[in-house]
Amino acid sequence: MDSPAHAALRAELAALTTEAFRPELADIDRLPTLDIARIMNGEDAGVPTAVAARLPEIAAAIDATAARMARGGRLVYAGAGTAGRLGVLDASECPPTFNTDPSQVIGVIAGGATALVTAVEGAEDSRELAADDLAALGIGPADTVVGVSASGRTPYAVGAVEHARAAGALTIGLSCNAGSPLGLAADHAIEVVVGPELLTGSTRLKAGTAQKLVLNMLSTITMIRLGKTYGNLMVDVRATNEKLRARSRQIVALATGASEQETEAALAQTGGEVKNAILVILGGVDGPTAARLLEESAGHLRTALRTAAGD
Repeated sequence: MDSPAHAALRAELAALTTEAFRPELADIDRLPTLDIARIMNGEDAGVPTAVAARLPEIAAAIDATAARMARGGRLVYAGAGTAGRLGVLDASECPPTFNTDPSQVIGVIAGGATALVTAVEGAEDSRELAADDLAALGIGPADTVVGVSASGRTPYAVGAVEHARAAGALTIGLSCNAGSPLGLAADHAIEVVVGPELLTGSTRLKAGTAQKLVLNMLSTITMIRLGKTYGNLMVDVRATNEKLRARSRQIVALATGASEQETEAALAQTGGEVKNAILVILGGVDGPTAARLLEESAGHLRTALRTAAGD
């Protein structure tokens, strides 16, 4: 017989949209592979629509996040399992894409680095572990913490948001169930309801896709608001390999219309910094002046260009 705690947990899970059983798919294992692929593709097609329904909430969370980061705050994702891995993935892409310091956007996963490739039993069930992990980061009022959990009830994600909110940080709860404990605990609830999964309870599927789409928006649009782009060009890209060095040259050329020779000269004068090189060419300034103008404009290239033009 189940203990009262186990019975309560089973009842809680049974009430979640993400855990619902779909009897119409009970014989999916007997279908031809192409038919299963078509069903999965059809399921996935509905995810962007579910995300679109939450765009106002996503935009509000982004504006609040950007305001804090502009004052020197950090963006921290916290989750367990697939949700935690997606947060770590998004955070790890920010330094090469936007030239952020690795400490500016951080992914924290229940169970630590080991949990990225191996399940760590019980880690997701601990609110205290989440509080300890965030306390180790010194989370405070300048920071933003995003709890990520498909169910919206994962104790680690909820505990992370509760700890962060108590510390005065901005909190966001990203889940795939309406009225979730995570959403209720956070300042901003983003609840993307994608419906029951193809495989009952396998939230690495539609729920995981939805979370990835929202995380893409949170980091990318926040960085746009912080001046990390010029139009749709990644002008803060960090050229750490030959592919990115080639991309840097292409970005400068696209932004300025400069010749290959002019582009190379500007990049050489600015130590390979794309944003600075664009300012050298379009603003008609030298490398040190470009660096100063960008520092004075908090890294916003359009502002620096207006200053260089005397506007």
